[in-house]
Amino acid sequence: MTTDIEKAAERVAKLQAQAEKLSAPLADAQAQLEAAKEAEAARRAERGAVYDREFADTWQDRANEAAHSGDDAHTRFFEALTAEPWFAAYVEFRAARHKRRHVLDEAQRAQTALRETVTVPEQRYYKVAILNEIESHAEKKAQENAAVFSRELQKTRDEFLDSKD
Repeated sequence: MTTDIEKAAERVAKLQAQAEKLSAPLADAQAQLEAAKEAEAARRAERGAVYDREFADTWQDRANEAAHSGDDAHTRFFEALTAEPWFAAYVEFRAARHKRRHVLDEAQRAQTALRETVTVPEQRYYKVAILNEIESHAEKKAQENAAVFSRELQKTRDEFLDSKD
């Protein structure tokens, strides 16, 4: 049994010696890794400051460009919308409501001009629910598109920070 203990003790001693032999290079490698991480963090912080300064100095132009980036799409949207048969039918329907208002206004004016008691009712206003639904859906889609832009903007910053230039 003692030989088993002696063998195990010798093995432990060898492994301890090997561990001590490797511990100094390991400690050096760990220190180098930490130094490299700190240097990279400092480099990224400096790049971040450069990026942030440039962005802070140009945000107004960027915001203006972003705001107007949809101008052509806005024009195309109304051109496409106007060409849609359902939209033309809806416009015709809404125009009928406005025509009624003009008839009522003219009738009220005529009764007033004749010094008669005005018996013409006031205009009724009809909600345009379809527009609310379209607007709600369009806003949802617009927010989804803007989220993609936001991710691209963050990616641009990250790529700038990652670059070595």
